[in-house]
Amino acid sequence: MKITLILNGKTEDDYIIKGFSVYEQRLKHYISFETIVIPALKNTKALSIEQQKQKEGELILKNIQLSDKLILLDESGKEYSSVGFSQFIQKEMNSGIKNVVFAVGGPYGFSEEIYKRANGKISLSKMTFSHQMVRLFFVEQLYRAMTILKNEPYHHL
Repeated sequence: MKITLILNGKTEDDYIIKGFSVYEQRLKHYISFETIVIPALKNTKALSIEQQKQKEGELILKNIQLSDKLILLDESGKEYSSVGFSQFIQKEMNSGIKNVVFAVGGPYGFSEEIYKRANGKISLSKMTFSHQMVRLFFVEQLYRAMTILKNEPYHHL
């Protein structure tokens, strides 16, 4: 199975870039992992919130296949403990799905079209995080899930 993470816009924060890179490299020992960064929209002041979500949604849809399972990182999604998330990942690995795509939306969330296409939603916390922090938190939790599944000491039970 492959996991793809779709992100909205690049980050300029050096500490996030470095942290993300550390976990991205670690993940490659466990699973095929790819990051796709869709470009941040330009001239957003001329667009309504719905237009922004629509345009971001179109960019997300261009990067997924019909056979992909799409999971949105969304504040209204299901919350997991780290162990619970690792069990979710194991279930996906066992399902025979070739690619699970996790998507981080823009500042206003996802378009209706994306919500309709999604196969599920996950929330990282009841707290709100910047889109920049979400990418780091998610990749760390994915790495943690892999180490839990391998009974490695990174996650102390």
